Amino acid sequence: SSFCQSLEDHRDLSGKSDFRPRRPFTLNVSDAKKGAMAKRTSPKKKKTPPVQRRSIKRRVIGGLIKGFIAVAGLLLVMILLFTMLNPPTTPYMVSESRRLGGVNQQWIALEHVAPVVARSVVAAEDANFCEHWGFDLAAIKKAIAQGSNRGASTLSQQVVKNVYLWQGRTWVRKALEAALTPVVEAIWTKRRIIEVYLNVAEFGEGVFGIDAAAQHYFGVIPAELSELQAAQLAAILPSPKTRSASRPSASVRRRSTQIRDGAATISKDGRSSCFES
Repeated sequence: SSFCQSLEDHRDLSGKSDFRPRRPFTLNVSDAKKGAMAKRTSPKKKKTPPVQRRSIKRRVIGGLIKGFIAVAGLLLVMILLFTMLNPPTTPYMVSESRRLGGVNQQWIALEHVAPVVARSVVAAEDANFCEHWGFDLAAIKKAIAQGSNRGASTLSQQVVKNVYLWQGRTWVRKALEAALTPVVEAIWTKRRIIEVYLNVAEFGEGVFGIDAAAQHYFGVIPAELSELQAAQLAAILPSPKTRSASRPSASVRRRSTQIRDGAATISKDGRSSCFES
């Protein structure tokens, strides 16, 4: 028949038919659903329990408080030590030494410095030094009214900044300065504050302390400084890198005259009695 003939035509030479049975297609519905759901869903982040978050916050705050107490304790120990020991250096001196490759500074006791030097510095920087406890409120109010902070910082504040802190006008530094100044005033004598100030103050590029300044500008030891020389050294303190005591500008000479008069005044009215033995 025609069907048998057609079947015969599709046989190959080996006598096998070209027709091959196909496997039946089956769809696993459950596997397909699982795959689709896996694509749609993403792993969820685990939420930190409220109790654990509070515990972490307490540990952070506790660590900050412990760190603050440790720093405060260290500074208190250093304040107590420096009532008898001389500060070997200051943060600013270290910074300038790195920048310049060294600084000139030698410590000298206050009894080996001409008394007019301390009077001149007080007259120039803090005329009410013997009358306040670290802050000159009248000078602060005056500076605020004038829109300037120059003259509001006492010698005690400057000593705290120079010896224990860093340069700059950040609120953190100012807060630490405000906290440490009354402590220094309570533990140190006024004479000790003046002595430390004269030994760490900057008088020029890489020149620190009255001993280095006297020799650098006038070639004399501090005990030999005259009234004029002492006043000129005090006059350059606000800007020691741009002013010279040995080659004073007209403004420095005018300021020196004012300082000489001020030094004489505080000697007469007793405002130098707290640091003069």
